[in-house]
Amino acid sequence: MNSRKFVVTCLAFVFSAFCLSAQDRSYGRSVVATQYGIVATSQVAASQAGARVLEQGGSAIDAAIAANAVLNVTEPTSNGMGGDLFAIYWDVKTGKLYGLNASGWAPKTLTIEHLRGKGITEMPQEGIDSVTVPGVVDGWVKLHERWGRRPWRELFQPAIFYADHGFAVGEIIHAWWEGDTKGLMTNPESQRVFLPGGKAPAAGEVFRNPDVARAFRLVADQGEAAFYKGEIAKAILKTSDELGGTMTADDLAAYSAEWVEPIHTTYRDWTVYELPPNGDGIAALEMLNIMERAQPDPAGPHSPGELHDRIEAMKLAYADVKAYDGDPRFGKIPVEQLLSKQFAAKRAALIDPLRANCTVAPGALGTSDTTYFSVVDREGNILSIIQSNYNNFGSNVTVQGMGFALQNRGGLFSLDSKSPNALSGRKRPFHTIIPAFMQHGDEHIGFGIMGGLNQPLAHAQFVSNVVDYHMNIQAAMEEPRFTDRQQLGCRIVIESRVTQPTLDALTKMGHVLQVHPDYTSQMGRGQAVLHNSATGMNFGASDPRADGAAVPEQPDFAKP
Repeated sequence: MNSRKFVVTCLAFVFSAFCLSAQDRSYGRSVVATQYGIVATSQVAASQAGARVLEQGGSAIDAAIAANAVLNVTEPTSNGMGGDLFAIYWDVKTGKLYGLNASGWAPKTLTIEHLRGKGITEMPQEGIDSVTVPGVVDGWVKLHERWGRRPWRELFQPAIFYADHGFAVGEIIHAWWEGDTKGLMTNPESQRVFLPGGKAPAAGEVFRNPDVARAFRLVADQGEAAFYKGEIAKAILKTSDELGGTMTADDLAAYSAEWVEPIHTTYRDWTVYELPPNGDGIAALEMLNIMERAQPDPAGPHSPGELHDRIEAMKLAYADVKAYDGDPRFGKIPVEQLLSKQFAAKRAALIDPLRANCTVAPGALGTSDTTYFSVVDREGNILSIIQSNYNNFGSNVTVQGMGFALQNRGGLFSLDSKSPNALSGRKRPFHTIIPAFMQHGDEHIGFGIMGGLNQPLAHAQFVSNVVDYHMNIQAAMEEPRFTDRQQLGCRIVIESRVTQPTLDALTKMGHVLQVHPDYTSQMGRGQAVLHNSATGMNFGASDPRADGAAVPEQPDFAKP
């Protein structure tokens, strides 16, 4: 072989090897990158609806409301007008963060004494006595009043269209829908609306909901008054009365979402934000504080050592939240102590690096299903937002003639009068749904991963993947995860993409593992957007554990 041919051959080999290396990655989807806005949701139609609003000059808030309304239609298992909402908004011009708590309170006469009088000894997880006032519509209004650009009525037209004309049911939503068939059968209106022909619609089947289209038209035309005082309110009260509920007109009319100051901690050189109690975002921050006491494992994010540290930190943080979290309007919640680095050091010292702790107690102090989505507009404003019914179809009670289910958030109250989360009229229950935000230098990320009590530990895993292992937001979202929604013992659900040697090592440490498929929805379903304020570029990620996508807005092709 002559020298020139040898060099060409070698260069071809090197280039080919480089290309293969660049394509040889551990995650499936590419990050969406654009100088325009991005809407990342768990349903493609919702992402597209939000992106179109951005194309029409809408703000991140406008796009989020339009996307959320479509999600109400296309993902009724997880969210709807009968649920609650939390949001974190980052304003690119001022660099200021705003928090909104649009979680509803218990009816005034829904008390421990009332339930005990009915012979109820544990908080109901379904039915009318699990229902709290829905906060989502008032949440939309407060966000739109502050940062909306497009007309209110315009934002609901995509949802109305899909409700009237139908949408093709997604694979994952079909599975959740079918799984709640028995629950829906307990309520005649739920059965009529959501089980056409007596069964859940199949994946790919077109489902229509003209009743919820009617409800959206009322909200579009009359605003929140329709929901909290008008025709929808009357339908909610009629539904409640016929089922022996306690909801009154004043419970609805007096409700108002609350602006709150986000809480935060530092993790390495990043700052991570969550919303304060009554949500459990504080658990994610405490978990990060505990994890920070150890250095990242050089063997990687799903090595035995790294996973063991994360699991044990999760247990400690969850034990504390269970003991101390609740509605701060009804008692002092020790936020500062739970988030202190000193407290984290004491908790971290309890971790045995070689053995799982199966009986975790809360630390001593001094004196779901859900839909998460995120939006970044072309200016870089970020909305991190989450909306939920709690369980599939919430309480399984559907509002008569309105086509949406009422949440069962009241099921998270305690009937122990000594608990900070004890049931009381006009009190908000402990909440599992949490939006999040993190930033370092020029990088600003709005993110969230839904799934009941899974959320704080999923947030902490995502943050560690980004900070400790320098993953982009799509890789960090796809990385194998573990969860534990049921208890604080040693039973852990983990994805099968974790290697068998790692699973064996964790088992030897005492962890009781339930291995689920590669991308199980048991891990929750997340979305993320990132804005780089130095370059002006936006990035989006969407969890393959959901049916959705991160969809960028398209530029105006008619302009030169």
